[in-house]
Amino acid sequence: MLELYQWELSHYSEKVRLILDYKRLDYRKIEVTPGLGQIDLFRLTGQKQVPVLKDGSRYIVDSTEIAKYLDLEYPDRPLIPQDPKSRGLCLLMEEWADTSIGVKAKTALFSAISQDQDFRKSLLPNSTPDIFKSLVAGVPGDVLTMLGFGVGYSPDVIKAAMTDLKQDLESLTLLLADSPYLTGDEPSLADLTVASLSILLKFPEVAYLDLPAGIRGKGVPGLADNPDYEPFFTWRDRLYAQFRKPLIGTPATGSAPTSIQIE
Repeated sequence: MLELYQWELSHYSEKVRLILDYKRLDYRKIEVTPGLGQIDLFRLTGQKQVPVLKDGSRYIVDSTEIAKYLDLEYPDRPLIPQDPKSRGLCLLMEEWADTSIGVKAKTALFSAISQDQDFRKSLLPNSTPDIFKSLVAGVPGDVLTMLGFGVGYSPDVIKAAMTDLKQDLESLTLLLADSPYLTGDEPSLADLTVASLSILLKFPEVAYLDLPAGIRGKGVPGLADNPDYEPFFTWRDRLYAQFRKPLIGTPATGSAPTSIQIE
């Protein structure tokens, strides 16, 4: 069986999960422990980032490379069109989404966490003791702003990311106004990439991810609750309903991540 080394809240990991579900491929998720688990991952692949797909003795790194690999090895339900123009458009939009929505969504989510105590609290696993939930919720926004400076999330960076994301969502809403998919009449890697990378902007209502129930349907203020972008998120949720498998019989949220084992 295919194995996916991942982080549950990683939207690039979610991109691969959606791709695997779209192709109707069975796989097993392996949650990589931050720190020690990444060292193990480096020993296996020469790098520390997720997602990584294991197929037999092969390890494929990077969500885009994983998508291309799966199209070659598992050609049913192809991700990338064969028509040259559609293929070029698909690959161009996938790269754009990776470097625009994918990068800026993390910045926007940090901003939302900094500003909203309830949203910050809802991200914690259900197993977190109430006293720790209260402590996390009570961290002053000024403290988080200072921490943001340390990881590159200054107010100017956050403002620029939000401006760009608004333009991205407006553009996507317009493109999808009279078309079921971004590159034609059939779903492609472009659609799956855009849909999956948007989860940090607004989490789906359905339990596709092993996350606390309190966070479902919530998202970044100004984006998730903006009626102008509602058609996009409706499209995203419809695509998920078509192709993404909801979680069934999964362990309770908050279970400890597992360190990967070196074979």
